[in-house]
Amino acid sequence: MSRHIPFLVALVPAIALRGLAIHGYPPALFFWADSFTYLRSAAEPVPGTFRPLGYSLFLAALSPGQSLALVTAVQHLLGLGLAVAAYALLRRHGLPGWGATLAVTPLLYDEFLILLEHMIMADALFTVLATGAILVLLRRITPASGACAGLLLALATLTRTIGAVVLLLTAAYLLWRGRHAVIPHLLAAAAPLIAYACWMAATSGTFGLTKSEGIFLWSRTMSFADCSVIKPEPRLVVLCPGQPVGERPAAPFWLWQPASPLYKVPGADRNALAGQFARTALAAQPGAYLAAVGKDMRWLLRWERTTDRSVAVRKTNPYWFPFEPRPLKDSAAAAYEGEPVKPRIAEPYAGLLRVYQRFGYLPIPLLLALLAGTLATALIRRRHDALLPALAATALILAPLFTAGFDVRYVVPAIPLVCVAAGLAVLRGGQPLGVAA
Repeated sequence: MSRHIPFLVALVPAIALRGLAIHGYPPALFFWADSFTYLRSAAEPVPGTFRPLGYSLFLAALSPGQSLALVTAVQHLLGLGLAVAAYALLRRHGLPGWGATLAVTPLLYDEFLILLEHMIMADALFTVLATGAILVLLRRITPASGACAGLLLALATLTRTIGAVVLLLTAAYLLWRGRHAVIPHLLAAAAPLIAYACWMAATSGTFGLTKSEGIFLWSRTMSFADCSVIKPEPRLVVLCPGQPVGERPAAPFWLWQPASPLYKVPGADRNALAGQFARTALAAQPGAYLAAVGKDMRWLLRWERTTDRSVAVRKTNPYWFPFEPRPLKDSAAAAYEGEPVKPRIAEPYAGLLRVYQRFGYLPIPLLLALLAGTLATALIRRRHDALLPALAATALILAPLFTAGFDVRYVVPAIPLVCVAAGLAVLRGGQPLGVAA
């Protein structure tokens, strides 16, 4: 036990911070209007258009407790459990106690991880599932661990479809480093994904995880698409943006606002036509597409995670612990708890957490610098096991920029992976412990 004293000492403030969230913001924080969509789907689980049901099924599993506070408590425990698992893996690979503790410090203390754990959103669960799968493979590559990781990544993909990128990456890694595990890995992943796609086909006639991949890619093209260059087919012209490129709103407008051209297309044809428009735009303007992605990448260089400190006082900003409660009018939360839900802010706990939020995070530029240094060190020291979490983190950071646009929330799941990769990269080279003989 004495070998783990540094980590146990570090764990105490991490638990206290989550205690501040639980006591300061009962029963949970909400992301308008996604949180309520998840809650409605938990009550009536039917595959929908924009997102798979993984998180809603998680909520449904906890629904007998009729408590949103229970949901957030479980998510906080999962976050702490992930930090413990990452620490244990790094110790197993030979990192000393103080070094492993230092490596997992962002998992324990990053305010955005704590915020997402306290929110009725899929991000905390996705982070645990995706990182957990990588940890399983890093412990030792066997057919059993390959199957376990495949199942976890399938569940991650059913929570947020970006998990499919990590699944493809782990399959490629196993082809390189552990071919005996790749078939169990793919079979374990395919089973729940195919089952869900069949469920989707039975309820909507579409075989897939969502009916929105074309819609999201179309919204990505709205930052650069010029119909005078694209020359779309007549049936696609309705999807052309009406504003000049420099005056267009961000991607969420095109997805959710009634004024979006998307809603001029009949619902049954919306995804297919939006996808066709997007592919036409990418083929006609590849340079403009890459320029738009590059423009969004500049947000990765911001030291602060939100655009302006003043947004902290806005009730509608979901990325700050709020100063004032926002009344709920949606019945989904009340239906989940069995009674009206009244979010509260309890001082001084909430105030202490708001103060902590001003500095208690890993800035994205430092995260990227750590990731770049880790990739270089892993290659120089031949730490092949460090490459897996580092490449997975890279994929999670970059893929949304190409398919949807920048949102700081999409960067956060990469934090645990970067920390684990950095811890492994500083070890001496040689045969990684994660590879079976």
